[in-house]
Amino acid sequence: MIALTLAEIAAATRGRLLLDGTAATPETIVSGLSTTDSREVEPGTIFFAKPGEFTDGHLFAPQAAEAGAALIVVDHALDLPVPQLLVEDTVTALGDLATEVIARVRALGRLKVVGVTGSNGKTTTKNLLRAILEQVGSTIAPRASFNNEVGAPVTMLQVTEETDFLVAEMGASGIGEIARLVRMARPDIGIVLKVGLAHAGEFGGIEMTLRAKTEMVADLLESDVAVLNRDDPRVASMADKTVARVLWFGLDPRADVRATDVVSGARGTAFTLHLPDGEARPVRFQVLGEHHVMNALAAAAAAHTLGVDIDRIVSALQTVRTAERWRMEVMGGDEVTVINDAYNASPDSMAAALKTLAQIADTGSRTVAVLGEMSELGEFSGEEHDRIGLLAVRLGIDQLVVVGPSARRMHITAINEGSWDGESLYFDTQDAAFEHLSGALRPGDIVLVKSSNSAGLRHLGDRLGEAFS
Repeated sequence: MIALTLAEIAAATRGRLLLDGTAATPETIVSGLSTTDSREVEPGTIFFAKPGEFTDGHLFAPQAAEAGAALIVVDHALDLPVPQLLVEDTVTALGDLATEVIARVRALGRLKVVGVTGSNGKTTTKNLLRAILEQVGSTIAPRASFNNEVGAPVTMLQVTEETDFLVAEMGASGIGEIARLVRMARPDIGIVLKVGLAHAGEFGGIEMTLRAKTEMVADLLESDVAVLNRDDPRVASMADKTVARVLWFGLDPRADVRATDVVSGARGTAFTLHLPDGEARPVRFQVLGEHHVMNALAAAAAAHTLGVDIDRIVSALQTVRTAERWRMEVMGGDEVTVINDAYNASPDSMAAALKTLAQIADTGSRTVAVLGEMSELGEFSGEEHDRIGLLAVRLGIDQLVVVGPSARRMHITAINEGSWDGESLYFDTQDAAFEHLSGALRPGDIVLVKSSNSAGLRHLGDRLGEAFS
């Protein structure tokens, strides 16, 4: 974070400094990182005592003080010998401080900001864009999926006067959340990847999801660029909702940044990348799954807009082997391949993962899909789990293993569709599924493990990967 005095931090957050019993003054300078996790506190850190669903960050303020926090942001005063900033809401204060820091650094004229949103692919696109931009300048991007009202500003506060690029991943579960993050970061480039049913239960339907994702480009300026998916009609409709210049990406021949000659296999996807200036290069993209080509195109489009040449773009894309931990992560060994893609799941990403499993199987390989719940679908949950069960049958997946009561409809639907005899199995628990799979998998099998984060099948994927390594 840039250096700010305690007084400047208080002004940015509309808070009141509590300095009694400390050696600090309003002019004391703080430049440490900000966190809401007391375990991450180091000397000089700002700790935001955030109330949570199951606990309260104020309870961990003593540990933060002992670890050397330079400032603790609270919504009620604590009896601690450390500077405190009393605010009405600590999460709002976190965002306000991020807004101030970004505004100050942007005023220097060096920083360029890219915002990334979409129902699927945000983290992969963020990682790909970071890999490209790190070749040409100092780049800040979120770790994991730091994309909400807490994670996004924590990432933004890492920006300093020497930062060239900030890649801000922006997720949401309701109207107005992306708009708030956009106001914090003020992107020069806004990327929208896809509008699908992820979190549809929280949004209240696909049209509300579209409205929320449109917030990424609605407030862009004429001098900014909206990078939009030409292949997604809902995303394409956003071109009429922004005054920014639109740069299209996709497989559509009309896209400005597009891919041709796409060939997917067990070692990744080969394609030819085309940029608006007519340049084209072959790419051997190691991230598993043809659907990730769209994320690569989005990253390439943003990088091109920022002046990165095509050879550096291609070089960076080809060095990335895994999208992210638990995202199409290839595990196992020479005999059994485990694809652990269970960090998250929506109907679109589940379908894409199943299609990838069917595509990459060699002759003689058996395909095994270990699937769990897709969460946050609300009223759409039943029919979407049915749809995935049908898809598994129609793609010819050899063995379906459904885990957990919330996903059981996939199993029932698969049986009803295929009249299978054992090709679809159901287990209540991960332990039961692991016990079966550890004895049933055989050389040549390719195993996909896929579920929403809340279902926890990523841990089952890790166990299978280790067992067959």
